[in-house]
Amino acid sequence: MKITKEYTERRNEILDAAGRLFSIKGYDKCTVNDILDAVGIAKGTFYYYFKSKEEVLDAIIERVTELVVSRAEEVAMNQELTPVMKLLHIILSMRVESEVDNNIMEELHKPENALMHQKSLSLMVTRVTPILSKVVQDGIEKGIFKSDFPTQYMQIFLTSSITLLDDGIFQVKPEEQQMTLRALVALLEKMLGVTDETFWNIAKQYWS
Repeated sequence: MKITKEYTERRNEILDAAGRLFSIKGYDKCTVNDILDAVGIAKGTFYYYFKSKEEVLDAIIERVTELVVSRAEEVAMNQELTPVMKLLHIILSMRVESEVDNNIMEELHKPENALMHQKSLSLMVTRVTPILSKVVQDGIEKGIFKSDFPTQYMQIFLTSSITLLDDGIFQVKPEEQQMTLRALVALLEKMLGVTDETFWNIAKQYWS
């Protein structure tokens, strides 16, 4: 008797195979049939989990978002870190270059996939903002931060930083990107009412 794999296990198997194929062949050249052959399943089984190849790509992005959220939550719960360090480590945890293949990122940046790219950015902001807001609130209670709009400021900061530092949206020279990063950190310091370079003195160790 053939044992049916658990739903999550089979779904992840499809996503893993698709991710490898997107990396090797490129998203455009990879077909649903290629994914079927790699996983060893019938077309009907594939469509039980995903309606299209585009939905597979969407799911891969969502899975990366969940990884970032998990990292952020772990940092937020670390009692050995100060609120300042927590914010910086959470922001650093959002670097996903190693989790998302360049071919997939290039696909997201194509004009015809603008809506999908927008969704990936929106999902990241929506999921990470509440985590940052809790850290900020903790910093306010400890007298480290001053802010009347912790949630709204974190939304503004995340949206700005993710968009402005996205190479697929703004293609700038490294030194220009460094200046943008410096300005974003300065903005964060003003949003949270701390002295100049409170964040930058630590951040530059990671971003210089």
